[in-house]
Parts: sequence; C-alpha cells; structure tokens
Amino acid sequence: MCKVDFLYFDAGGGHRAAATALKTVVEQQRRRWQVRMVHVQELLRSVDIMHRLTGHDTESIYNLVLRKGWTLGSPYLVPLLHAGIEWTSGPQVRLLAEFWKKEPPDMVVSLIPNLNRVLYRGLRSSASNAPYVTIITDIADYPPHTWIERQDQYIVCGSDKAVQQARDLGHPAEHVFRVSGMILRPHFYDVAPVDRAAERTRLGLQPNLLTGIVLFGGAGSDVMLKIARTLQDAKRPLQLIMMCGHNSDLARKLREMPSKIPMHIEGFTTEVPYFMQLSDFLIGKPGPGSISEAMAMKLPVIVERNAYTLPQERYNTEWVREHRVGIVLRSFRRINEAVEELLEPARLDEYRQNAAAMTNRAVFEIPDLLEKILDATPARPPQH
Repeated sequence: MCKVDFLYFDAGGGHRAAATALKTVVEQQRRRWQVRMVHVQELLRSVDIMHRLTGHDTESIYNLVLRKGWTLGSPYLVPLLHAGIEWTSGPQVRLLAEFWKKEPPDMVVSLIPNLNRVLYRGLRSSASNAPYVTIITDIADYPPHTWIERQDQYIVCGSDKAVQQARDLGHPAEHVFRVSGMILRPHFYDVAPVDRAAERTRLGLQPNLLTGIVLFGGAGSDVMLKIARTLQDAKRPLQLIMMCGHNSDLARKLREMPSKIPMHIEGFTTEVPYFMQLSDFLIGKPGPGSISEAMAMKLPVIVERNAYTLPQERYNTEWVREHRVGIVLRSFRRINEAVEELLEPARLDEYRQNAAAMTNRAVFEIPDLLEKILDATPARPPQH
C-alpha cells in the first residue's frame, strides 16, 4: 500500500476541490494507495505571519479580499507574499520535516502555489526520497516562485504554455507531463440529462429565455450585485442564475433587489453542473476552475481583465481569446454590450462549438501519471 499525500489549502476553493476530486477518482479506480489529505494552512498556522499580526490566517484574509473585490494592485503584493514565506521558511521547513518524519510518504503531491520551495525543502529535510509532484491548477504559471521551482520536482501541466514554462526553467522532458486540462470533479463527467424548460420553470425562471449563470467561486463576490443591476437594462431578453456561494449577505441583497428580469438566487451548492445545464453562457472571474467547468458544460464565457484581475488568472483571459470561447472585458460596466455581442446567434453558435470541442479528462489521466512516477522511484528502505 503506497502512502500518498495530497497537499491543499483553502485560499479560494479550487485547490481543495482539485485535491478532493483527484482523491475520489483514485478511490474509484481502486488503486492501492493510502491518500492523506494535508491542509497546509493548518500545518503551518503557528508560523503564519498574518495570523500572528491579525488573529486571522492568510486563507481567511485572501478569501475576504476575493469576496470584497479588494484586488487592485495584487501583482505588486505577490513579491511581498513570497518574501514573507522566505522570511519564515526556517520554522516552516522544521514543522514540515517533523510532520513527514512521523509518517513518511511514498509520494507528495502539491496542488498549491507559492509554497513549493518550502514544501520541497521540508520533505527533503525529513530524509525522505519520496518524489515531489506539483500539479498546476492554473492554466499557466505566474513566475517566479508561484508553481514551478528550480528543484527536483515533477510538474503536471494542463496547457502547452505551462509545459514550455517548465522546460524553460530547465526541467527535463521526463519530469514534465501534459494533461488535457484542469482537474474537474468527476460529477462533471456524469451529469444526468434534465428537462431544461421544466427545471427552469421549477426555479421560477422562464422556460425558453436565454439564461446566464453568474459565478465567482465559492466565496461569491460583491461585484455580482453590480452585474445584476446593470443587466436590468439589457437590450436582449434574458434571465440570470446567481451563484452566491458562501456569501449569504450577497444572496440577501440580491433577493431584496427589485428586478425587471427573472433571477434565481442560489447559495453554496455542490450541484454547479445542474445549474450550468440550465444556462446558455457564464459570467464570472477568469478563474481556471470556473472557465474549465464552463467548457465541460459547453458554455461560452464573459470574463473581465483589468488592474483588479489576480495575476495568476491573467493568462486565462488570453486563453479564452485564443480559443474563441468567450469575451474578455476591461470592465463589467460594459456587461450589457458584451451580452448583446455574445448572444448574437452566429457568435453564440461559434463559441458553443469551440467550447464543445474541448476535451478535458485530466482528473482521470493524472492517477496514471502518478503511478508511473511511483514505479520509477527506488523503493524506500523500511522505517525502524
């Protein structure tokens, strides 16, 4: 039985979701692995600078920033983040080494950015020779020191861009693996067909009206309220499914808002594929998860890129343009124009076809790659 650690944190929601999805598939495939989910924030909380200064851990502060949209100038904060990590790297490495000495793994799989240097050093300081694998859960890296480091790590990439970034940093071809996209929950591959008209009616929507789903991750975003207000004046008849996630205050405000168009307000749910089935297009932030989920459900997207866009998500907007699967705005203040453009029949049909042409089986491909790495790793001597 191989012991495999999946490393995740809850900054955003995609890292835990990716780790959980991968663990689910490993279990479904009945591999002889003992998968341990390791919440890195919990493990390193005692040396978290933000927790010491404010009483709130870095994850919580990051999620608040996303929810409030306080992301202006975020690229300038990344070097400060990396400097803080390096400043506390000594205690972090010691904590990690102690953790892995107690229960040595046969493989460590990181699904998180920014900490891979520290995590790798912690693993090696525990005297472990277990392979260290980084699965990039962004479409591409945002160098330096976000995902890909100059160290003996395997890299799993969901785009040609990420593969080239890994090769440019000197990683050999046999350590760089290309999969067909981002990790999605298995549920997206086994969605039961529904009667869209009947289900829309059940939710209080019109059965045959073009429907947009507005999705800004599990934390929601207050910008959704501005989008809903602006779309009250849309020229083309439409309706909205507003996915508020854990942002109950946003959901309350949307329910209290007078609306000229049909809207369904949904809180946190694991049934995102169901709501996407009822939709014709997606409006949201350019996160790798939401874009990939939209592609799996054949939905064109409308996303925004400007000074508020998180640095690691900026390449995603280039990807949307390159593959002609949606519209990239400078500001959601122009959402009415974008919706009018997207819903022009010929344009909508083209984008739908391009989205439908995407084939992403990454969550099923990665376990085979991990098995290959395990098979190529010399057996660890027995622990005494």
